[in-house]
Amino acid sequence: MQKIMQAGLSERIEVDSAGTASYHVDEAPDARATVAAARRGVDLTSLRGRKVIREDFQEYDYVLPMDRQNIADLRRIAPENYQGCLGLLMDFAGRPDTEVPDPYQGGEQGFEQVLDMIEAATDGLLREIEARL
Repeated sequence: MQKIMQAGLSERIEVDSAGTASYHVDEAPDARATVAAARRGVDLTSLRGRKVIREDFQEYDYVLPMDRQNIADLRRIAPENYQGCLGLLMDFAGRPDTEVPDPYQGGEQGFEQVLDMIEAATDGLLREIEARL
C-alpha cells in the first residue's frame, strides 16, 4: 500500500490478501512476518487471514498467487469468463514461473528473502498498472 500511496494511486488501486485454504482464517500474520515487514516500514498488524471466494474474481483485476499449487486451486474456482490477470506474482518481477517459497518452517532470513521477492514483483506490477492507466 505504501508504494501505491507514493504513486498517488490509492484512490484507484485496492489490494487484498487471501489464501486458498481456510486454516488461517481470522488469524494475524506470523509474528516473524510482521516484524520483518515493520523493519521495512510496512504495517501488517491489521491484516487477518481470509479464504478466497469466487466473488474475488469479480472484484479484482489481478489475482496473483505465490506458487503453482495455489494457482491451480484458483483456476478451479475462477469463473470461465474471468477477464483479469490470473498468474504468479513473480511474473511481474521478470521471473516467470518462479514460486515464492513458504518461509514458515525456516528462520527470520526466509521472511526477508520472501519480502525481497514480493517487493520486486510488486514494483513490476505497479509499473504495469501505471502504464495501463
